[in-house]
Amino acid sequence: MNLLTIAWKSVRQRSLSSTLTAFSIALGIMLMVSVLVIFGVVESTFSQRSINYDLIVGPKGSPLQLVLSTVYHVSPPIENLPYKFYKDLQKRPEVSVAIPIAFGDVTEQGSFPIVGTTPQFFELDYAPRRPFLVNGDFVRKPFDAVIGQRVARENGWTLGTKFKLVHGGADTGHVHDEEFEVKGILAPTGTPHDKTVYVNLEGFYMIEGHDKPIGEAIERERKFFGLSPLSKEELAAQVKRLGGHDHEGHDHAGHDHQHAIPDVQKEVTAVLVQCKTQIAANLLAGELKKGYQAMGINPIMPMQQLFNDVLGGVRTLLIVLTGLIVIVSGIGIFVSIYNSMSARQKEIAIMRALGARRTTVFGIILLESILLCVGGGLFGLLLGHGLVFAAAPLVEARSGILMDPLAFDPWELVLFPVLLGVGSFVGFLPGMAAYRTDVAQALSGQ
Repeated sequence: MNLLTIAWKSVRQRSLSSTLTAFSIALGIMLMVSVLVIFGVVESTFSQRSINYDLIVGPKGSPLQLVLSTVYHVSPPIENLPYKFYKDLQKRPEVSVAIPIAFGDVTEQGSFPIVGTTPQFFELDYAPRRPFLVNGDFVRKPFDAVIGQRVARENGWTLGTKFKLVHGGADTGHVHDEEFEVKGILAPTGTPHDKTVYVNLEGFYMIEGHDKPIGEAIERERKFFGLSPLSKEELAAQVKRLGGHDHEGHDHAGHDHQHAIPDVQKEVTAVLVQCKTQIAANLLAGELKKGYQAMGINPIMPMQQLFNDVLGGVRTLLIVLTGLIVIVSGIGIFVSIYNSMSARQKEIAIMRALGARRTTVFGIILLESILLCVGGGLFGLLLGHGLVFAAAPLVEARSGILMDPLAFDPWELVLFPVLLGVGSFVGFLPGMAAYRTDVAQALSGQ
């Protein structure tokens, strides 16, 4: 009979005490695994693995606000950019793809954010090697719309559903007369796309109030590009030449509002940019930083800084707390085994009298401690992943983040060597007590 078998039988003889001490270890490991996996999922959401753009170009302001509003739709936009700026950016030699984004409205039902964009938005992967999958079709006509999976589920919308937009907010905003029709429903992505409604940018501009009054638009564009203001006569001539309108007495209702809108009246909230190389993206961001017009932000940097500053400390705190739970559980194992030594003095003495060496007895006690630590750790690992598996649907429903129930964090590989060390450490003193047992005294009952 080997030492491991003897140690296991000894653990089973004290089944209640062994189970409780091992379960305390399991609880600590369960919490630690859950923290590692869940925070790993959240961190990947704020990493390059979830965003397939080199730069987000927007008005000067807070980089974090630009990313939160453009990518995650949880913050109001800073300001708008002239449409001409987007067209000029699109023509730059270092830019391979530039996709305009315009938003500010929400759905009348559910208050989901509305994003106006071009069909090219869906031709690119929403994340590296993750293309958009759609039931139906992408936006083709001006009043086409594509909705995220969460929007479809919560609003009960299907292909062909028509809806209206609300400017400013569902409670206090103005409901536009124009109707968009759902032409496609995106497959789940586990990103903010799931809770977003995408409409054709041309249709977005056709909504009342979305095309800037012609005179104001001309002056806004000239100011943005650092040009001198026009005189009243020059401005009137420009307005007449462009053939725009000023919203006075103009009927925007319905889909008959199909007039051509001059580019000067259009604005974009931001531009999603893919450059030909990463070096080109860095150079473009640096060039924009020197100017006064706009800024180019790597979308990952502000989010990683936010994650490290806010959530990183929380994760560290939780891991420290769960680590303390494991340590306290280890102390419990030590107390349990050490207190049992007085009752096992005669058992140990008999083993010694039958020929067992001191090192053999020491090894048995040490293995008991290791079995309790590693066994509890293995059970805690299963409990932790079971907790993640059970929480995944709830997290997806509440936040839209898809969690892989089988997700694994590399730090989990460190747990078992640590538990092996903890088991050896807490089993050392009881093992030494067994090692020093006086056989004659124990057998005589003194």
